[in-house]
Amino acid sequence: MKNRIQIALAASCLAFAPTTQANEPSLLMPDMPLHDPYIVAHEPTQTYYLYTRNVSRLTGVKALGTMAYTSKDLKHWNQPKVVFTVPEDSFAQEGNWAPEVHEYQGKFYLFVTLHDSDAFLKRPPEAWRDTYVRGTITAVSDSPDGPFEMLNKNGPVVPRELMTLDGTLYVDADEQPWMVYAHEWLQRIDGTIEAVKLSPDLSTAISDPIHLFKASDAPWLNASINVSDSGLHYCTDGPQFFRSKTGDLLMLWSSYESDSYVQTIARSESGTLMGPWKQLPPLVKRDSGHGMLFHTFEGELMMVLHRPFRNARGKLFDMADRGDHLEILRQRTDLDGDPAYENLQQALGL
Repeated sequence: MKNRIQIALAASCLAFAPTTQANEPSLLMPDMPLHDPYIVAHEPTQTYYLYTRNVSRLTGVKALGTMAYTSKDLKHWNQPKVVFTVPEDSFAQEGNWAPEVHEYQGKFYLFVTLHDSDAFLKRPPEAWRDTYVRGTITAVSDSPDGPFEMLNKNGPVVPRELMTLDGTLYVDADEQPWMVYAHEWLQRIDGTIEAVKLSPDLSTAISDPIHLFKASDAPWLNASINVSDSGLHYCTDGPQFFRSKTGDLLMLWSSYESDSYVQTIARSESGTLMGPWKQLPPLVKRDSGHGMLFHTFEGELMMVLHRPFRNARGKLFDMADRGDHLEILRQRTDLDGDPAYENLQQALGL
């Protein structure tokens, strides 16, 4: 009888004891596969959402799509949840690169790049490389949690004959939404940053594309090139906008220097999307890039990017808004778990 009572009490305690739930923070950034990171600080729930491409072994969802890690403190993260899956009747079933989420007109819009490597645009000898359909699509949800619904399954926002990627949202002074994106070096050789006006529901382009700048405009990039018999190409990746405290319009973007990814920045001399765009010195090198800026719930400006390009992990930086440029104050190795880089900074006196 005594044994039965002890067993019953033990079972009762187990039933009401706290357990590790799937949604409890259990991950640190070194544990988190993370390419092209994008963070939304959602004020109503005091939750940070970190979006990236779905990793099936983490989510258990074997589908092409976007997943989101969540956190309350930028250090401890929940297991990721799938917030978008590419519909089976979509024009493309590959990619799902560089997802980012923007709140606009009371809804949340996902921008993500898809491609179809069998839908060729041009092939050698008509072109120097194979080019195929690739471009950013938009999807909408009432919540940053998703699920996001693809707005146009028939093709990307930018005309499909242009091989593009990494679309982002920009809203001008007249409240006109634009998608700004990278036009692939695979098609252009010298990659460009371009823009199209968007329809009010952000589903389609309503203007012809305009040119903003090309990768080789960056003087630091040209300065790194050595004379050789190898061919040249210049990459543009990951445009992202920031309006500074002085009203200057800044754009983060990424490229390569000697086969190493670089996080760089440009400033619009007119303060508008039309530029002209002045290329500033890079912010971070060492195979780092595709960064974006956000404010913490305490009002601090931070940047997240990935390093290295392959087997990427997220890295966080405290930033200073200097008006006409940005300054890195320090890498938050206490949050992103990258002591090796901190030691290197100390060794180099950075």
